Amino acid sequence: MIRSAPVKLSARAAAIQESATLRVTRRAAELKARGVKVMDFGAGEPDFPSPPVAVEAARQALAEGFTRYTPGSGTPELRSAIAESSAARWGSPWQGKDCVVTVGGKAALFELTLALLEPGDEVVLPSPCWVTFPEQIRFAGATPVTVPTSVEDGFRIHAGPLLEAVTTRTRAILLNAPCNPTGGVISPEDLRRVVAFAAERGLMVISDETYERFVYDAPPASAAALAAEFPDAVALVGSFSKTYAMTGWRIGYLLGPAPVVHAVESIQSHATSNPTSFAMVGALAALRHAEPEVEVMIAEYRARREIIAEGLNRIPGFRCIPPHGAFYAFPEVRGCFGPGRRSSIEIAEYLLEEAAVAVVPGAAFGADDHIRLSFACSRATLAEGLERIAAALAR
Repeated sequence: MIRSAPVKLSARAAAIQESATLRVTRRAAELKARGVKVMDFGAGEPDFPSPPVAVEAARQALAEGFTRYTPGSGTPELRSAIAESSAARWGSPWQGKDCVVTVGGKAALFELTLALLEPGDEVVLPSPCWVTFPEQIRFAGATPVTVPTSVEDGFRIHAGPLLEAVTTRTRAILLNAPCNPTGGVISPEDLRRVVAFAAERGLMVISDETYERFVYDAPPASAAALAAEFPDAVALVGSFSKTYAMTGWRIGYLLGPAPVVHAVESIQSHATSNPTSFAMVGALAALRHAEPEVEVMIAEYRARREIIAEGLNRIPGFRCIPPHGAFYAFPEVRGCFGPGRRSSIEIAEYLLEEAAVAVVPGAAFGADDHIRLSFACSRATLAEGLERIAAALAR
């Protein structure tokens, strides 16, 4: 073997961290491969099948040879259908030309950060927040400015603290409501206040509405409802992954003002080109015909929400406010800290190794007193997992 100098990574690559959720998923998969029965509360992946109508549409597209390149921004049919759905639900003004179909919602967010941000810029966002938001912002050379939300009111997102964090360096306000990991929501009134403020100051509100359909005890709110009034201040990101249980299909989208859409289109043309052709056919079928399956899913998540919140609150040292939205419980676990378990990371590692229960440490989201548990799993998994957690922490 001929030795050479060590590979030198770029500063941006060296600075970025692996997704904590994927790290937990990988370790859980290793245990499963060894024959361990893992109760997996880690990944936010629905346990429902993709809608049969979507599967059949994609199968037929494959059979008919729809396997070549499409326009880079997605098929015109899907782009128009996404815009029409938003208009029907929220009265938004967007048309197909104002939509880009992306390789998952994550790609839409990543391309947005590259389109909007420069070194020295700041992005204001509520915290705790999804692990990928700060990393994407930093990758674009900007700085995430996190604004704490409070467990006392269920991590609701309020306009006041967000707007107080805006400085002359702020370029965007990033909202994720319902929120991963907390389930926190924003009221229509607070959302309007944020968007109006942004429009007045030439800022962009990036609204990640991946969990927009998963709201349990709060009025629904979408930035789409404000796009006609503030057309230059709103960029909305959505995904088929959660709403339609189509995670592996990797179909997301962006809706927004023409300059932003065109910039994202250009970036995508050099990054991924078009999303998978036949997956877009399936997504179109889901959007048009799978509403009954969506309603069944959401009703089941609502029931699971009660089960997991009640179960977690029975475990000594846990405190869990039932989430207002999404499908994650985010209990406070500080009462369980002790020797060998002095942080959320140590508790997560302990539960995985000693109880074969996979959870995500809250430190990954900026809240080390918490852990995240997905309840996108069966009731049987919830019951056994909760029993294992209680038994392990009682040792």
